[in-house]
Amino acid sequence: MSVFTQLTAEQAAAWLETYAVGKLETLHGIAEGVQNSNFFLDTTRGRYVLTIFDGVAADQVPLYVQLMAHLAGHGIPCPAPVANRRNEYVSELGGKPAVIVSRLAGRSEISPNLAQCAAIGASLADLHAAAQSFPDRLRHQRDTAWCTRVAAEVEAYLNRDDACLLHDEIGHQLTHRPATLPRGVIHADLFRDNVLFSGNRVSGLLDFYFAGVDDLLFDLAVTVNDWCVTCDGALEAGRSAALLGAYDARRPLLAAEQAAWPTMLRAAALRFWLSRLQDHHRPRPGALVVQRDPDTYRSILRAHIAASSERCLASPGQGG
Repeated sequence: MSVFTQLTAEQAAAWLETYAVGKLETLHGIAEGVQNSNFFLDTTRGRYVLTIFDGVAADQVPLYVQLMAHLAGHGIPCPAPVANRRNEYVSELGGKPAVIVSRLAGRSEISPNLAQCAAIGASLADLHAAAQSFPDRLRHQRDTAWCTRVAAEVEAYLNRDDACLLHDEIGHQLTHRPATLPRGVIHADLFRDNVLFSGNRVSGLLDFYFAGVDDLLFDLAVTVNDWCVTCDGALEAGRSAALLGAYDARRPLLAAEQAAWPTMLRAAALRFWLSRLQDHHRPRPGALVVQRDPDTYRSILRAHIAASSERCLASPGQGG
C-alpha cells in the first residue's frame, strides 16, 4: 500500500455521499506497499480502507474486487468490498477507480512464531480451495513472461555479475519450470505485512491486487520466501516445516510439485527481485511510497540457487 494519488478530506467527504457509511471523521494515507493509493478511512459508522487504483488497469479492478467478495463469502478472512448507493463496488474518485473495503482487526507479525507460520500455511491452502470456484479467470500479471520483459528493461542498470545472474535465472525458469502443475487463482503477494493476526489466529488476508491464475506452488513459494528465510536468504527449517506441513495437511502436494519446489522457490525470488529492481531504477512518483531493497531478493535467489542441487520437498513436514 502507498499513496500515489493525493486526496483531501473534502474530496473524500464529498465522494462518501454516494455511500451509506456515515460521515467522514478521519482520513490517513498508508505508507506501505508499491501498487495503489490507500487510506485508512474512519466514519461515523465504521472503520474502512479506501483504495484508489493507480497501478492496476481499470478494466481489471472489478475482477479483483469480485474476487475479494467471493472469498469473503466463502469464509476467507479478507476485506469485504462495500457497495455504494447504486449497489456498485467500484466507483470513480479523482478520475480513477476506487473502492471501500472493511477494515479488519489484528496486526501484522514481522517475526512470526511457528504457530503463526502454520496458521498462514493453512490459510493459504483454504484460500486456494475457495478460489477454485471463482468464475472469472484473472490472468496473473507478473508471470514468467512479465519477468522476461522486465529483465530486459532493467538489465542496463545492473553490474556485470547481477546481469549475468538475471540472464541465467531467466533461462533456467524458461527451460526448467514445469507447465503441468496444479493451477488456480493465487494471491501472489502474501507477505507478512499483508496478513493480520489476533494472537496466533489469522484475522485478515490483505491486498489481492496481484492475484491471478498461476501455479498454486508458486504462491506457496512466494509466501515461504518472505515468512521463512534467514537474514542471509536461506530457508529457516522450523518455520518452513510448520508452514509447509500445515498447507500440505489441507491440500496435499503432488510428487510433481515436490520435485519442482527448488525451481519454484527460485521463480518466486526472481519475480520480487525484478519488481524491486524496477521500482528502484524506474520509480513512479508518489507522496508516501516505500521502496524495498532489491538486494534482499537477490540474496534469496542466490541462496536458493546454491541449495537447489540438494533441496527437494522430500516430505511436507521436512520443509524446504
